[in-house]
Amino acid sequence: MATIIKFDEIEVLDRGGAVKTWPLITGETSGGTNDLATGISIYPVGSGAPLHSHNCDEQVLILEGEGFVEVHEADGVIREQLKKDDTAYVKRDVFHRYQNTGDVPMRILWIYPTGYVTRTFADTGKTVEHLTAEDAMGGR
Repeated sequence: MATIIKFDEIEVLDRGGAVKTWPLITGETSGGTNDLATGISIYPVGSGAPLHSHNCDEQVLILEGEGFVEVHEADGVIREQLKKDDTAYVKRDVFHRYQNTGDVPMRILWIYPTGYVTRTFADTGKTVEHLTAEDAMGGR
């Protein structure tokens, strides 16, 4: 079964902290037939995601703007500046975060190689289902 998404028909999710997300392929949009999850998020100037991990690998492609990815691996912390067309790949259960450091909104495409995604917040250890109301970017 094919899933076709018209971008201007997507219900935009308010993720907190002025971060907005356009879900592309998710369980909801595909009728539960998806084997991956994708979407686009926009981080306003100065905003970012809290330190977190996922139950699966993650790829992020910077579509517009610039910022950094910070990855907390067993042998230390990697912090790398990213700009348009740069990508980051983070393995499951590895804590990481993205932050907009530019002067325009940072627009990212995120891809998870599974249909069911969770996020575990480093500061609380709480695990929530991806894109639910509990999965907030701001106010943490």
